[in-house]
Amino acid sequence: MSKRGIWFTSSTPVIIRRARLADGPIIARFNAAMGKETEGVTLDAIRLRAGVRAILQDRTKGFYLVAEVHGKVVGQMMITREWSDWRNGYFWWIQSVYVLPAYRKKGVYRSLHEYAVNLARTRKDICGIRLYVDRKNKAAQKVYRKLGMKKARYEMFEEDFVLRRHS
Repeated sequence: MSKRGIWFTSSTPVIIRRARLADGPIIARFNAAMGKETEGVTLDAIRLRAGVRAILQDRTKGFYLVAEVHGKVVGQMMITREWSDWRNGYFWWIQSVYVLPAYRKKGVYRSLHEYAVNLARTRKDICGIRLYVDRKNKAAQKVYRKLGMKKARYEMFEEDFVLRRHS
């Protein structure tokens, strides 16, 4: 699989590529917008920019994919990995998904998702793809099901030392 992919959504080409360091500011803006929109949190801008820069500079942490339409970045997803001793391989975790509102329901996320799945399938060390979604985000859950993902049998627990939420 090449490092770029082109999908056509309603005759508009969506180019998927790995993010570069120069994409850091737009990725940080998208992440801030996503945090506000999906979880009602205001992310610390300095910490966020540093976190985005860290993954863009260190591929061992993961990588971002971005979607471009007419040269403009309109969507993103981050991929991190988790070792599975049961499967002797890595799960890729899809995180930090964001598509600009004007480009939603136009196949941008589908393009990102299909690119990631196709890329993962070319690698023998990847045993599957996972993601987590806020239980209240029914629209996103519907999209993930439509793309062939199934609800896992696991519940997620966390102890977050950075973000303070009121549940």
